[in-house]
Amino acid sequence: MTGADARIARRLAIRGRVQGVGYRVWLRDVATARGLHGWVRNRRDGSVEAAVCGEPAAIESLIAAAHVGPALARVTHVDVDVVAVFETPADVEIRATA
Repeated sequence: MTGADARIARRLAIRGRVQGVGYRVWLRDVATARGLHGWVRNRRDGSVEAAVCGEPAAIESLIAAAHVGPALARVTHVDVDVVAVFETPADVEIRATA
C-alpha cells in the first residue's frame, strides 16, 4: 500500500497534568511535523483528546511522544483507539473544549 491507502487513524485520550501547560499546541506542532492531519482539544474532564490520520510510522511516533508531552506536562496515561480514516484539512487544528 502507498499514499492514501496506507493511511490509518487513531484517537488519543491523554490524561495527567495536560491542560494549562501548552499540551494542545505542542501536540499540534508534533503531529504537523510528522505530516499528520486531524485535530486536538481539551476535554472538560481535564484530559486532552486528539484524532490524527496519516502514515502508520508517523502515528506510532506521535503516540510515543504523547506519553512524554511538553516540559510542564505530566502525562499519566494515553488511551489509543482505532478509528476510521477521515478527511481533514492539510494540518492539525485546535478545536474548542468539549
